[in-house]
Amino acid sequence: MSTKQKLQSALGLLKKYEWLLNSYVLDFYVNDHWSKLPASWQHQLDGIPLEMFEALLQTDDCESVPKNTSIVWPLEVLAMREVLRSHCISRTQEYQPKESIPCPLLRHHKLRHLFMKRVKPKKQHEITRMAEICAFSCRTTPVDFIVDFGAGVGHLARILGYGYGIQVCCFEMQPELNQQAVAIDGKLESIAAKLTEASGYKRPVHLTQRLESNTQPAQFLAGIRDALQLPDDDFRFGIVGLHPCGNLGATLMRMFLGCTQAKFLNFVGCCYQKMTTPTTHPRVEVHGYPLSSFLQCKRATDTHLSYEAREISCHAVEVYRDRLQAGQHDYLKIHSFRAAAERIIVQQYPHLRHCALRNVKHAPGMSFHDYFQKAVQGTRFETLDPLVLGIEQSTADVQHWQRLVIFYTLRLMLAPLVESIILYDRALFLSENDCLVELQAIFDPRLSPRNHISRAVKMSDVSNK
Repeated sequence: MSTKQKLQSALGLLKKYEWLLNSYVLDFYVNDHWSKLPASWQHQLDGIPLEMFEALLQTDDCESVPKNTSIVWPLEVLAMREVLRSHCISRTQEYQPKESIPCPLLRHHKLRHLFMKRVKPKKQHEITRMAEICAFSCRTTPVDFIVDFGAGVGHLARILGYGYGIQVCCFEMQPELNQQAVAIDGKLESIAAKLTEASGYKRPVHLTQRLESNTQPAQFLAGIRDALQLPDDDFRFGIVGLHPCGNLGATLMRMFLGCTQAKFLNFVGCCYQKMTTPTTHPRVEVHGYPLSSFLQCKRATDTHLSYEAREISCHAVEVYRDRLQAGQHDYLKIHSFRAAAERIIVQQYPHLRHCALRNVKHAPGMSFHDYFQKAVQGTRFETLDPLVLGIEQSTADVQHWQRLVIFYTLRLMLAPLVESIILYDRALFLSENDCLVELQAIFDPRLSPRNHISRAVKMSDVSNK
């Protein structure tokens, strides 16, 4: 199928099950979500052991539902799972040959740790993989430098600059992060000067600037010229974004298309729930979705992705599947406690739905009352006492915690579909603007759930090679 056909079919499937996607688990008891399931689903799913539900979250073609003759799944659920597998972009990490590292700083036994100091394993995995891909892009599509959006303290830029010898201009709107980045760069160079005579590396340039949806290419290019002290606009660069949040992904695409000097685009999106859409933000001129003319020409009701749908698309499917398979029921039960707490809060304050509570880690033997006291500590609900306000109702709610896990698993089945729709729309938008586009899962989804990179080059640049 073409991208348009996949997108059209995926939206049709989403429309069929939007009642499930739009049912926020936090309201499971408040709105009696279990009753929304077809009666046959309720009867059959209620009797299946929780650890068996991991089969519904298997997305790879090589996997199938275990042939356990004692388990009777609703036929529609199995059919939905197979259709989803054919419509969703693969989440299995794909590998490419590693780039050779020309600079010895990354290989030096006393310097290697400086690149990853205070960097969490998730981030280490992401920046290492992203750097390899960016170095590959620079080799196949030559540029003078890379612009890294949302660079933070410069972890990715540091590997590219000191490890691969690639000049990087970092865009970061928080000045304190840029100050930290400059300090880390200086410390690394100071230590390196004492331990090695390595040369050929490029120190990143850190620019404090916010990229808005209405930022014009001329303004953007002027910032680059000033930061790198370039005499004119005769330069080539690639655009990189490691998890640009919300609308920033769409802004990077528009900037890529608006600058003739931009030769390639590599970005991995995140936080889709923060994107603006015509339905959720009708007064906003520029949105994060939909982007393609193909979808913009359709009725808003046919392409709409609710906040709840975009929010569930950012959840960690593989991690939850592993917990189901391992029978980590204490962890899964915490969602039921939160939903039961929501019912108590809504009964007292109907206008304060979905307010933030403290995160509470489940401990063996934790009661709902213990959870509630910890969750509301320091919040406006601290004076509420579940023992007074409805202990019988809360006890009855928590007894059905397995149903909440089942319902959440059904919603989570649809999460990759929503993300695929967003990624298909982005790819089509770039294709409509004469770009060659590739979507690929580059991270381990258990470490980095938002693991798809959107890569693009302009066909005019390809034909001129």
